[in-house]
Formats: sequence, structure tokens, C-alpha cells
Amino acid sequence: MAENEPIKDVSKDEIVDRCNLYLDIKETQWPIVYRPEYNIGFLGLEKLHPFDAGKWGRVYQYLKEGKMVRDDTTVKPEEASENDLKVVHSQSYINSLKWSMNVAGITEVPPVAFLPNFIVQRKVLKPFRYQTGGTILAAKLAIERGWGINIGGGFHHCSGERGGGFCAYADITLAIKFLFKYDTNIKKAMIVDLDAHQGNGHERDFMEDSRVYIMDVYNRGIYPHDGFAKRAIRKKVELAHGTTDTEYLDLVNKNFDEALTEFHPDVIVYNAGTDILKGDPLGNLDISPKGIIARDEMVFKKARDLKIPIMMVTSGGYQRSTAQIIADSILNLRALGHIACKAAENCPTPEGFPA
Repeated sequence: MAENEPIKDVSKDEIVDRCNLYLDIKETQWPIVYRPEYNIGFLGLEKLHPFDAGKWGRVYQYLKEGKMVRDDTTVKPEEASENDLKVVHSQSYINSLKWSMNVAGITEVPPVAFLPNFIVQRKVLKPFRYQTGGTILAAKLAIERGWGINIGGGFHHCSGERGGGFCAYADITLAIKFLFKYDTNIKKAMIVDLDAHQGNGHERDFMEDSRVYIMDVYNRGIYPHDGFAKRAIRKKVELAHGTTDTEYLDLVNKNFDEALTEFHPDVIVYNAGTDILKGDPLGNLDISPKGIIARDEMVFKKARDLKIPIMMVTSGGYQRSTAQIIADSILNLRALGHIACKAAENCPTPEGFPA
């Protein structure tokens, strides 16, 4: 089968372009999803928001330098179409993105309001749509391989009806809805949201859905302060400014164990934000790089020990140093055996790369 060949078993009542997003991959490809179109850059406007709009490309480059991936072993997703997005988003919300002023509010970059919308669509929203397609694909690969990582995604402030906080599409909700629709073995999902901010988007989307269990660990003193959305959280851990490694890791460990005792998911969606890092201008927590790596290791180990498929998205992180930390964490997961390539003998390894 050719690389990224579309699946052909399409249900007759399909309302989305499933073949465009659900791709088959070679056994020699890691279920790590990325393409250069993730990165945002236009006239320097991306520098007006603290989010590092080139973070995803640097994560990928560090993984290449770590001899984990090559271009031919990387899964390249397709762009989510309007029909794909309509699985969650209303037509009125999608139409609202055709007004640059609305996109400026979502991205928190005011000058975007003055750009022609065709430029906004191409330079700002198109990268988000590719990342959204990547999250949907990574979830499908996680079911097949036991794990999947989208180097982008994690737009947890966006719900079906509204965006915000640099999140224009509800990729987490979409990934879960696609699994529920197209995989009869997936009946229940758990979202483990460890970004520094409350994941109010997916919380609003799954408010009344008992199939989805949400664990959210966040700084209660920062954006978005969405009291209504908190009603959807089944395992809520509110942190104070300046929380450090020991307290943080103990809380995540204890509450994740409790969550897995209360609820037995068929898949875990892990929102692995790095804005918990000490010095992050928006997270206001005090977690070290080693603490982040230990957190990811803990989450993956518990999921893999219980044989629960896990899909990770990279979400927030507002310092340039976070790209290296994300890559180091993924490399650590490989070194510990928590993630592996299906055809290990033919996948990239430090020994398998040319000098």
C-alpha cells in the first residue's frame, strides 16, 4: 500500500470526507503526525502573540536531529475540509471565520482584522485546519498502533460554537467524534488535559455526553475562567500560581489513578501543554523541563500498562525553549519503550541513520 493511501471502506451514510483524513500508513512509519504547513508566518504578525507560531517545525527538527524520524517515516495529514469541521462546528461559526475581525479576536492579534480574509484563510486558518486534520488522524492511528502523536493541535479553548485563546477549530472534540462515528469499538473516551489553562472548549462540547470523561489540571488564576464549562469536568484539579514539580506530579499521579479507577476508556486523548514551564508568560506555574518530561512519561506509562490507546497533542507553550522540551520528552518515551514503531527493525533509530 502506498504511503498515506486513503482507506476505502467508506460507510454509505458518510457526511464527511473520511477518506481525506483517515489515512493508512506504512509499518515503517512512526504514528507521529506533522507537515510544514502547520507553521504560521506572515509579515511578522505572528510575533504579536506570545504563542510561538513556529514551535511545531522546531519540534520536528529536533526529532530529526535525535534520529527518531525522517521525512519518509513521518505521517503527513490532510487539511480538514468544511464538511469535516461541520461534524462539530455549526455553519454559522464557520461563516464567522470569513470575517477577519472575528479571527483577530480568536488569535488575539488585532492587526489581523485589517487583512483581506483570503489572506487570513491561507496564512492563519489553513495551518490550523492542517493541524486539526492531524489530530483526527493521530487519534485513528492511536487505535491501530496503541499510540499516536500530533506535533501540533490541542486547540482546547475552541468549541463547536466559538473560538478563543488562539484556538479556531475544536480538534480534540472532532477527533473523538470521528472515533465514535467510525470505530464501533470506541464507546468511551477520556480527555486528560494538562495544559496550564482550563480546556473550556471540549468541556462545553461534551457537557452532556457521559461517554467522555474529562480530567483537567490547570491554574485556576488564569484564562479562561469559564465557570459554566467546569461543570463538565469529572476530575478537576485547580492549581495555584507557582506550583512546583513535586506537588504537581503528585497531584497528576493521584488524580489520574483515581480517574482510571472511576472510568475505563477505550482511548485517552492527552493534551500535553508545555505552558506549565517555569517562566511561561501565560501559565504562571513553576514546572521544570524535567518535570514536564516526567509528567508525559507518567501519562504514557499508565496508558500503555493498561493497554489503552493514547493520542497526544502538544497544545500551549509560550517560550522558545518548549520545542526542545517536547522533542526531548518524545525521545524519552521512545527510550523507555512507551512508544515504538510497528516494524521496529525497519524504523529510524540512532544506529539506523547514515553518519
